[in-house]
Amino acid sequence: MILVNTDYIAGKDLEMLGLVKGSTIQSKHMGKDIAQGFKSLVGGELTSYNEMMSEARDLATSRMIAEAEALGADAVVNIRYASAAVMQGAAEVMAYGTAVRFR
Repeated sequence: MILVNTDYIAGKDLEMLGLVKGSTIQSKHMGKDIAQGFKSLVGGELTSYNEMMSEARDLATSRMIAEAEALGADAVVNIRYASAAVMQGAAEVMAYGTAVRFR
């Protein structure tokens, strides 16, 4: 599966199959959430949240790929990511793009 954030793939004629997406809501356990709260008082990178968001992007991407594969896609173009806080310490991440087949 080819994944790109452009709306084309050089040298390929594309047939659009439709929008595909994947999403997840992730959170860290209470202990890490409290530790990161203290870290925010002194500044610096919040590594637990960074890891959480990276895991969420990976899971959302794999769910998007599964949706594209179910349509018989060869690639997903114009991939975008969106995120939103749903509560303290939890975030939704969505990956979406256009599933395409090579002609």
